[in-house]
Formats: sequence, C-alpha cells, structure tokens
Amino acid sequence: MTRLARSLVAVAASLLVLTGCAPDPAAPSAGDGRAGVPDGDGPVVSFYGDSYTLGTGASDPSKRWSTVVSAERGWREHNESVNGLGFVNNRTSFEGGDLPGQVIAADPDIVIVTMGLNDAFSYDRSADEIHEQIGVDLHRLDDALPEARFVVVEPFWYTDERPESVDVIAGWVREAADEIDADQVPGASRWLTGHPEWTAADGLHPNDDGYAELARRMDEALTGLGL
Repeated sequence: MTRLARSLVAVAASLLVLTGCAPDPAAPSAGDGRAGVPDGDGPVVSFYGDSYTLGTGASDPSKRWSTVVSAERGWREHNESVNGLGFVNNRTSFEGGDLPGQVIAADPDIVIVTMGLNDAFSYDRSADEIHEQIGVDLHRLDDALPEARFVVVEPFWYTDERPESVDVIAGWVREAADEIDADQVPGASRWLTGHPEWTAADGLHPNDDGYAELARRMDEALTGLGL
C-alpha cells in the first residue's frame, strides 16, 4: 500500500470518513433522502448514490445538487442515497438493506447513479468484490427497468490527492455503464478539485457552495445529454 493510500485509510478509520456515522446535525439523514416520490406530473427520477448525493454537509436538503437539478427541470426527485454507501460499503446498515430494490420499486423514468467514492476505502481488501458488484447493480437495475433512461456519473472524490483506486473504480463503473448502454457523465471526480472553500466544516463533504458547483456542472452535463 502506498503512503497516500495508508494515509487515506487512516483518515477513514479515525474520522469515519463519509460513513455518516456522526453527521452534521444540519445534514439530511438517510430517511430524509428516501422520502418517496413527490406528487406531480414530471418524470420520476431516482438518484442512487452516497453522501454526496444525499446532501450531507449542506445547510438544508434543498441545497443538495440533486434537488437543485430536479427543481430546475420539473423532475419528481426520488433520492435513494445513503451516507457511506458504496457498491460494497455500507450496504446493509439502513432500513430495508436493499437500495437497488427501492429504486426499482419507485418505477422511475430516469435513474442517475453516483456511486463508487466510498469503495475506494475498501479497495485493498475488496477489489474483486467491488468490480463484480458494480456490474451486478447496474444490470439488475437495467433488467428491472427496461423503459428507464440511465445516467451513470463518474464517482465523486473529495480531495486533491487521489489514490490509484479512484481511477480504477471509475473505469469499472464506465465499463458496466457501457454494458447497459447508459448515458455517462465523465470527470465528476475532479469537479471540486482545487477549491477547499467548497468544503463543509467536517472537511469531508461539500458545503452549500460546493453543492451549487456540483449542480452547475451536472446541469451542464445533463443538458449535453438532452435531459
């Protein structure tokens, strides 16, 4: 393991990095994220992700990028995101224990997947499992939702330094997205690079300005995809 990787693992262990075990009191909880499908006539859009899509670190859930983007487009947001979630990380620590199943149950018109950040912390011991589970998740969703449009986002990342595992996992996500013919949003792991002022007080998650930047970049990418 490289010095950088050891350092990141140590940070993860000592501060419970991105697991949400001790979130900011102002941050949304997993239950806030999975509040069901709002009423209305717009398309139902399910967001399947981790704390960066749940909105941890924002002053209010309305500030998270998924809600900003949904409001601008008239989408009915169904936010299936959990603090610390990965393709193998934290999969059974929330009620129900099956987020892909909850995405499927919402019968969305669009599914936006933003997963993989937290798996970087398990890469040294679980690389093969992560690689396999990425394909399992995406194929399961695609098989169950044949009419849905899928958008798979490159996993977010939270520091300027990055272990090799970030790019390896992003490559696996890209390959699995290709297999299900999903639209893709590249480059998201670098959207916050070089801007510590966009980081919340916990040093781990975006603040309101950071989420505004994620919303801006995502809006640009989704517009390019015709959404």
